[in-house]
Amino acid sequence: MYLTGVNNFQYNNYNTASTVKATAVSKNNNSAQKTTLNSNPASVYFASALPVSTIRTELSTNDEKNKYNQLLQAVSKDTKKQLNQLLKSGILLNSSSNDNSTTLDNLHKIAVTPRAQGLSNQDILKQTVSILADPHIITQQFGNIPNQYKAQAAALAGSNAGQENVDHSGTCVASSIEFNLAQKHPAEFVRFVQGLSSPEMSVNKTIKLSNLADNTLDAIWLLNAFEVPYKADNFDEAHLTFAPDKNAIVRAHIQTVDKDRLERSSVDVLMQSTFMQIGSQQSYDSLTDKRAGKFNQNDKGLIEFEKTFTESVVEDKNKISVTYQTVDENAKLIGYETDFNTMKKQIIDSLKMGENVIIGYTQVDGNNTIINGHEITITDVKPDRNGKLIFVCNDTDDNLSKPVEYTEDYLLPKIHHAGLPQAVVGEDVNLVENWVEGLKTYKEMKKRA
Repeated sequence: MYLTGVNNFQYNNYNTASTVKATAVSKNNNSAQKTTLNSNPASVYFASALPVSTIRTELSTNDEKNKYNQLLQAVSKDTKKQLNQLLKSGILLNSSSNDNSTTLDNLHKIAVTPRAQGLSNQDILKQTVSILADPHIITQQFGNIPNQYKAQAAALAGSNAGQENVDHSGTCVASSIEFNLAQKHPAEFVRFVQGLSSPEMSVNKTIKLSNLADNTLDAIWLLNAFEVPYKADNFDEAHLTFAPDKNAIVRAHIQTVDKDRLERSSVDVLMQSTFMQIGSQQSYDSLTDKRAGKFNQNDKGLIEFEKTFTESVVEDKNKISVTYQTVDENAKLIGYETDFNTMKKQIIDSLKMGENVIIGYTQVDGNNTIINGHEITITDVKPDRNGKLIFVCNDTDDNLSKPVEYTEDYLLPKIHHAGLPQAVVGEDVNLVENWVEGLKTYKEMKKRA
């Protein structure tokens, strides 16, 4: 569902692009073309494959062979086929993780070491392999709470009891980050799943402070502001601990024993809860899909500032959140900070670098007032018959386990913001210090409280 504080529409940046060097243009109202694709579209510009230097498709040591054989013994026929595909594609032996462990290493840990109480080795392993085989199956759709768990869920929900049946999820940001991690960083994705589903229910990550801010003190301010548990031994790195909220295990257990088609898996629950915790200053509740925290008055979803912080620490990359739409205090779309060609170029340049682009797009009513927003991921582009671009996207809220296509005339006018690598937009925008924006956001929220 719907991102980012649309009711009072306070979009604030983390690494902030305040102005794009281009001429503003008026809104384009062309109609949409949205179609579904096969899971691996063939006619694309930028493939989603791993970098050639990281591809290894043959088991080369006895340890790898033993781990692979133990996995095969633990899974079904269909999962065996998926594992074989992961080996042939190079995903299984990919080691681009924070501690250099391979996808295989962590799948093996999931299979043979204890999981958190209420979770199943077989379920976590099956769901993880399925996601690696096709990340488009990731969804943000909450499952129902069966009768036998309703009393427990209501007791844990406390003052929010009665709100446990979530019809419209606010985890679009979190599920988009989950999708991106699975598709672009499979070894790190499985390392996260292994840690979050283990008895410790947490995963550690070492990040470069320079990927949060140019100034070390500003980076520390951000970590403190978001209340992420961390240790910093020097001025260059910080060691962070990520974990789901305390009620996530209830949701994950239910999805282990009572998952219906199109509902989230136990893996989705744990990953999305963790990313919501990071972005909401450790205030998320998986039972009600509600959050508190200091940066957002809306109790659903993550705002742009929170989304970019979460992306940056999860990927350990310097992400810039570029705002394209100009919105007044009444949530009315009044123009754009740049022309559509500049928007298109920045997105394409990011794709050329091998990066997906998570965007926040808006829907407006007849008076151009924004009525909701949503996050999706641009994974590729392709030309149409007239030479214009079609954006290949993943949407975790459309009940489709396939990519979808949007024409440029439809999508570009709807994009409010995009998370882009600093290298793509560094020369095109005027950057505002992130701690300045964060402090400004906090003060504004306190005034409205």
